[in-house]
Amino acid sequence: MEEFVHSTMQQFGVFGIGLLMFLENIFPPIPSELIMPLAGYLSTRGDMSIVAVIAAGSTGSLLGIIPWYVLGRMMGEKKLKSFAGRHGRWLTMSPDDIAQAGERFRRHGQVSVLIGRLIPTVRTLISVPAGIARMPFWQFLAYSAIGSVIWTSALALAGFGLGQAYETVKDYVNPVATAVLCIMIVAYGYRVATFKA
Repeated sequence: MEEFVHSTMQQFGVFGIGLLMFLENIFPPIPSELIMPLAGYLSTRGDMSIVAVIAAGSTGSLLGIIPWYVLGRMMGEKKLKSFAGRHGRWLTMSPDDIAQAGERFRRHGQVSVLIGRLIPTVRTLISVPAGIARMPFWQFLAYSAIGSVIWTSALALAGFGLGQAYETVKDYVNPVATAVLCIMIVAYGYRVATFKA
C-alpha cells in the first residue's frame, strides 16, 4: 500500500496528495495517517515544499467532505433514515445512528465540525449531520478548513520531522498499513453480517 501511495505522489506531485486525500474522504481505502506523513517525508528530499504538501492535503480533504454535506442537506434526516432503513446493512448505519448523529450535532453545533475533523472515522461522517441541520455552507467550510489544516499539518510535520529516519521505519509502514486495511475489511464484514436495523 505504501508503494501505491508513494508512486501516486511521485507521478502526480502535490496533485497526487490532494487526490489521495480526496479519495480518503469519499471512501477511505487509504488512511490519511499513511498519506500525509509520507508526503511530509518526501518534502525533506526537495520533491515538494512542506507548505505545498499541507495545502494539497487540506484542499483534497475539504473537497472530499463536500459531497457528504450536500447529501445530508439535499436528502434531509427523514429521507436519510428511510434510505438507511432500506440499505443500512451495507452502510452499517441504521436510522437510529442518523438520529443520534443529528442530535449530537444539534447539541454541539459548529464546534462538533471543527473537533470532528480531528477524529478518525468521525472526520467524514460529521459532514452529514451538518448538511441535515442546514449549517451555512461557508461556515461549515470554514470550521472544516481549520480542523483539516490542523490534522494534515500535524501528520505532514510528523513525516517531515522524521526526515531521514523515515527510511529506517518505512519497512514497517507497509505491513502495518496492510494490516489496518485488512482489519477494516474484516470489521466491515462483521458489521454487515451482524447488522440490525
